[in-house]
Amino acid sequence: MSSLTPISHSQPLFTKTQLRKPPSTPIMVFPNPNPAAKSSSVGGPSAMRAKMNTAVVVKATAAEAATPAKKRYPGEAKGFVEEMRFVAMKLHTRDQAKEGEKEPEGPPVAKWEPSVDGYLRFLVDSKLVFETLEGIVERPAFPEYAEFRNTGLERSESLAKDLEWFKEQGHTIPEPSSPGVTYSNYLQELSEMDPQAFICHFYNIYFAHSAGGRMIGKKVAEKILNKKELEFYKWNGDLTLTQLLQNVRDKLNRVAESWSREEKNHCLEETEKSFKFSGDILRLILS
Repeated sequence: MSSLTPISHSQPLFTKTQLRKPPSTPIMVFPNPNPAAKSSSVGGPSAMRAKMNTAVVVKATAAEAATPAKKRYPGEAKGFVEEMRFVAMKLHTRDQAKEGEKEPEGPPVAKWEPSVDGYLRFLVDSKLVFETLEGIVERPAFPEYAEFRNTGLERSESLAKDLEWFKEQGHTIPEPSSPGVTYSNYLQELSEMDPQAFICHFYNIYFAHSAGGRMIGKKVAEKILNKKELEFYKWNGDLTLTQLLQNVRDKLNRVAESWSREEKNHCLEETEKSFKFSGDILRLILS
């Protein structure tokens, strides 16, 4: 399912001045580096100020050296969504994304041999998942979910129109199958107890569909639908898809601002599960 070298303190601060502790006094005196010059203030206020200034510099430098540089996560400087994107991209194969690191488990999309029945099962299960997401944000178990109502990315109504079109063509619309039902139940349970993990799934489902999902839909349509573009892959309204995605990206970043680093990492760790559930549904196209 998307990034500090500590300051070197190896050179000494002073190369000529040496500190000595006279046996008769606890005050540290800085000898005049130029013996020929006379000074009426050795051991007086000027020496004390020099001592204090040097001590401050040495103390600050030592503190900097002892403090480790803060770990930066890939994408962190751009916002948490970029962190999620970075993790997600690494779970793609190289033919899917240049950042991909995963080995392919089957033929590339271009070599798929989809069937109408399999595609219908995919669309039915996808509709159930999107309905689940939309229901969760409409009746939020956590206040932050309400931020994601009516984003313009909702897909259930579009899928309902597509399934009606298939029905008009004489196809029988199946009931949701195990992959869709399993994912729907998981999302519902997760949303009630683990908001960070749920947000991970929310992000990956919507953003993956707007990118790779569209490409897959186009390839399938070329092979079995005479290039018909389904409503599932259209975003109608005053805003472009790019604008809709940016609006949701901004909201996700704002929600994550209140999370601890541990909570952010927990969210990122859920990415692989999101890919597994979505992959199970996607493979229905080839069934």
